[in-house]
Amino acid sequence: MTKLHAYLNFNGNCEEAFQFYQTVFGGPFLGIHRFGDMPADPNFTVPETDRNKIMHTALRINEHAMIMGSDCIESFGQKAVFGTSNYIMLDTDSPEQAQMLHDKLSVNAQTMEMDLGETFFAELFSSFVDQFGIAWMIHYEGNKAM
Repeated sequence: MTKLHAYLNFNGNCEEAFQFYQTVFGGPFLGIHRFGDMPADPNFTVPETDRNKIMHTALRINEHAMIMGSDCIESFGQKAVFGTSNYIMLDTDSPEQAQMLHDKLSVNAQTMEMDLGETFFAELFSSFVDQFGIAWMIHYEGNKAM
């Protein structure tokens, strides 16, 4: 069985985003590693201003899924660019779960593309960009199953 996990990049607010996502999903963190935790290397130094940023973290959503994340470090030539080229789609088992996830994840959303409601392809569906720039879809197929 192959598992697919989402890896999210941020520009310095990964820790804040993952603390928020933990309030949504409730799963445990599977470690938090900071750039300052890396062993010293004379050929590769982390600027003092970036040492507390997140190098890697993971949050378990359920037994089959997790989200992982990192801060991008501009001095390393990295920068997260947000947009709608990728979405995380949460396919739910119940309308209540869809409503709960939509209500929690869309708090302070940057863009509400489609509020949670019925469509021709799903009993409930929503599409939005959250307060951290991550694009989400919430889906409950229900009686629209093919």
